[in-house]
Amino acid sequence: VWTTTEQMKLNISFPSTGAQKCIEVEDEHKLRAFYDKRISQEVDGAELGEEFNGFVLRISGGNDKQGFAMKQGVLCNHRVRLLLRKGLTCYRPRRRGERKRKSVRGCIVGPDLSVLNLVVVKKGDNEIEGLTDVVVPRRLGPKRANKLRTLFALGKEDDVRKYVVRRTIERKGKNPMTKAPKIQRLVTPRTLQHKRQRAVKKRIARERANAEAQEYQRLFQQRMREQKERRASEIAKRRSSRKASNQE
Repeated sequence: VWTTTEQMKLNISFPSTGAQKCIEVEDEHKLRAFYDKRISQEVDGAELGEEFNGFVLRISGGNDKQGFAMKQGVLCNHRVRLLLRKGLTCYRPRRRGERKRKSVRGCIVGPDLSVLNLVVVKKGDNEIEGLTDVVVPRRLGPKRANKLRTLFALGKEDDVRKYVVRRTIERKGKNPMTKAPKIQRLVTPRTLQHKRQRAVKKRIARERANAEAQEYQRLFQQRMREQKERRASEIAKRRSSRKASNQE
């Protein structure tokens, strides 16, 4: 049974509005609803109070009191030292092929956590101040061509480059400048030309390989015939020499 008297911060985020709110909980009975739960498990929001009635919260992570982050897949409620490599969470390699043993916190919630990250999966009936009643504008727009078409309801014939989201940057003593992301997966005449060039190179390489294979087979068959003829002539010479020796 977990027992603690220290407070825990709950960092609650609402993806629909992009807002997040951090609350401090000192009541042990409210925190017990999260104990022994793992990352990605869902908890009824009514455990935190009446204002969260109808809300469903998903545990997405957290940090212990020493600042070590929780890692998904580590099924314990304490810190462990793991040998981490590139591609794993809680580690960023500085050199190619580098591995390092680092301390990480298990994915099971316990009283030793100082911050617990939660995501609103289902919104309740009540509005929560600073979380569901505000909309945080997105700083950056979509970057991929198809996502831009979906956002602005564009067709295949529309030019996506005219609809890219630009942001203005104010500079001291200078005129403001705008920045826009480079559109990814954009099909242009140049990319189609490169695609055709790659196809031509592949076809030429395939034809060259086939021609070289046929030439190799021709030379191989010729060498085999010459070897058979040479072998047959050697056998005929031996037989003739044997006959001559037997007649003598």
